[in-house]
Formats: sequence, C-alpha cells, structure tokens
Amino acid sequence: MSSGSSEASSGTNTSRPTFSSLGVAAEITEALATANITHAFAIQEYTLPIALKGSDVIGQARTGMGKTLGFGIPVLDRVFDDATVTAPDGTPRALIVVPTRELCLQVTDDLTLAARNLRVPVETEGASQRKKSKTRALQVHAVYGGVSFDKQTTALARGVDVVVGTPGRLLDLAQQGYLQLNTVEIVVLDEADEMLDQGFLDDVRSIITQTSPQRQTMLFSATMPGPIAALTRTFMRHPVLIQADNAATEATHESTKQVVFQSHKLDRLSALARILQSPGRGRCIVFARTKRQAAGVAEELAKLGFRVGAVHGDMRQNDREESLDEFRRNEVDVMVATDVAARGIDIEDVTHVINYQVPDDERTYVHRIGRTGRAGNTGTAVSLIGWDEVARWNAISDALGLGLQDPPQWFSSSAEFLAEFDLPEDVGDRVGAPRGVKGAALKVKKSRKRPRP
Repeated sequence: MSSGSSEASSGTNTSRPTFSSLGVAAEITEALATANITHAFAIQEYTLPIALKGSDVIGQARTGMGKTLGFGIPVLDRVFDDATVTAPDGTPRALIVVPTRELCLQVTDDLTLAARNLRVPVETEGASQRKKSKTRALQVHAVYGGVSFDKQTTALARGVDVVVGTPGRLLDLAQQGYLQLNTVEIVVLDEADEMLDQGFLDDVRSIITQTSPQRQTMLFSATMPGPIAALTRTFMRHPVLIQADNAATEATHESTKQVVFQSHKLDRLSALARILQSPGRGRCIVFARTKRQAAGVAEELAKLGFRVGAVHGDMRQNDREESLDEFRRNEVDVMVATDVAARGIDIEDVTHVINYQVPDDERTYVHRIGRTGRAGNTGTAVSLIGWDEVARWNAISDALGLGLQDPPQWFSSSAEFLAEFDLPEDVGDRVGAPRGVKGAALKVKKSRKRPRP
C-alpha cells in the first residue's frame, strides 16, 4: 500500500500486537503483510477479539485510528471461514454502509487488499456437499451513486460476498431487485454520525431492517449524538463499546497541534498563503464552508503558484476522483475541500489541516482535524476565525474542552503570526508562476434566473 493510502496501514511498531496473535486468518495476515501491515492499532487490538466472535460492537474513534481494518478484518474473516455464518454462495453475506462515494471506494480498496488470498468453495450443481477442490476468490464490491447502474448490477449478478455502499444506491438496488439484503448476516455502519448529518438515517434504518434478524452489527462513529445512540438501542444486541481514545483526548487529538487565531477577511488569503509556506509543511487540506468558496480559494492559490486541487459537490464524480488521486500521488500538495467531499481523503501523511473559517459545530471540527495527525503521525490544525465568528468558536472550544477561547487577532505580517509559523519577515504570498487548478469542472453551477412575470 502506498504512502497515500488510507488509515488501514498499521506499520511495523513491534510494541503493538500482531494480527496473527489476535487470531486473524493466515490468508488475511499474509495479504496485509505484503503492504507492510502487520501490527494492530488500538482500535483494532480492542475490536478484533470481540468482533471475530460475532458480537455486536460500537467503536468510538476519530478518523485515522485504523477502524477500517478494525471492522474489515472481522467481516472478511467471518465470511471466509466461520461456521456461524452461512457459507458464501454469491449473495451478500456482509454489508458495509458508508456516507460518501469517496469513502466507499477507499474502504473497498482496503478490504480488497486484505481479501486478496481468500478463496471460498464453489457449490457444484447437484452435489450433496461442497467440493473443496473447486474454489473462487471472495468478492468485495463497491456500489455508490453518481455513476451508471450497469457495472454494479452486472457485478451483483455475477456474485458478491461483501458489499460496500452508500445508503441511497443500496436502497435503489434493493428496491429494483438487484441486491439481496435478506442474506446479509454482518452489517457495518461506518462514520455513522456523518450519515446522520447528511440525512441518511431513515435510509439506514430501512436497509438494516431488510437484513437477517440474526445479524452481527458493528457501528463506528467519531461522536455519539442522540439519534445514533438511539439507533444502537434499536438494532444492536448487547453491543460492546470500544473507545480507542480516552474521553479527554478523543476530540483534542494529542498528536495534533492546534493553532487558532482571528483573521480579518481581507487578510485571510494572505494568511493562508503564508501558512502554506511553513517549514516542514507537506500535504495540506484547506476546508471551505461552501462549494463556491472552495472553488474560489483553490483558484486564488493556483494564481499564487501553489500546486492546488479542489473537491466539492458541484464537480462531476469522475473529476472529484481524479482530483483526489492527484492529491494521493502528490501531484498536488494542497487540497481545498468542502466537508462532504473531504470524506474521501483518507491519507496518512497530511501534515496540516486549515479551517479557512470557523466550522459549524464541534463535531465538524473533530472530523476536519482528524485528517491530520493520523496513524501515529503528528500534525497541525490551524483555524482562521472571522472577527464576527468568535462566539461560535468559543462554543466549540467550550464543548470540546480545548481552552482556546477568545483567540488572538493576527495579521499575516504580525510578529506573533510569523513566529508561530516560523516564517521570515520578508515572506510574501506568491511562491511561483500562476498555475491551473488540478481537477476539472471547478466552476460552481449558477442558479437560473426566473423569467419575469
């Protein structure tokens, strides 16, 4: 797995237990070892022994803690070889529900890697027993909206054992008869709080009710708002709660340095351009509140010579995926994103996250800064607060116990600003000749004017 891969990589820290020692099938551990993934993160260490037994699990951990393999390994292991799970026959045995297309693809990639050595017996027509000599690869497939049904329905018809999908497309496929949900015996809800924020909870309920009543259910979420807690009470049986971070550090991210200051809107682009010149700055994600702002900030940074891309909701799906791929390949090292689009940016070595203005609430803040300081790395999260946004920031700081209320007012030429980011006094905004923004279709759709009566 490349350095631009997802949170899955567990590295080779010998202070952590190996996947083999946790009872994971040799075929899976060997596949992961080819990508130098051999030792478990905390969320994986705590989750695997419970999930491998078929128990329901609630995993509360921020992004970047390794939860994809925390649920992905038990899913694959149990579908592959667990006497309490019906033998694979090409109808879905496991279903992983995720909030966005980008996360759907990332989870599918991670599970496909882990499953590369898994082969399951093929039923022979007319035979009373499965013939062990004939096998096929265990199939993991992604289904998500914004693309044609054809490839997805063809794959389902050929046979899929583990389905990773977004709520809307899963329901569409089930309602049209392409996807069997009653054969699903393991359900995972990933980024549950994000699905709540996007209004998917009713779809999620509908999906779960169509799966096997005897299913194993695993739910993973960075935060646990009331409606998600209610979901666990409705659909889970005596779940075990696993918190990879303790309550004091879950939101504040010990591995992430947080810098917060008030920035005037007329100086904000200069402040951003200069922060991006901080020594040691690697890949960086800049969060914008709106699609129009994401496109605009990306264009302005490109004019100043930065290698910048953008992902936002008005881009075509192919263009969003292309832009994210360029970021993973380090062809661009600054990505300007809206919150929803950024869900697909699961990259370990993001050194900086910059909030171009205050997030809407504390949960959004937790999700944003979770893009850095991942997988044991350190990171820096910078928040530029408008002078009219201090009250909202104070509420976020209070809710998370950050102790960062009433941040100082800095300009891009302030001595305090330059010292904080280790910048020389003569630093400017421009770093090179103007460039184009990587990723096509960055212009935001304009609303049509209504004809006059």
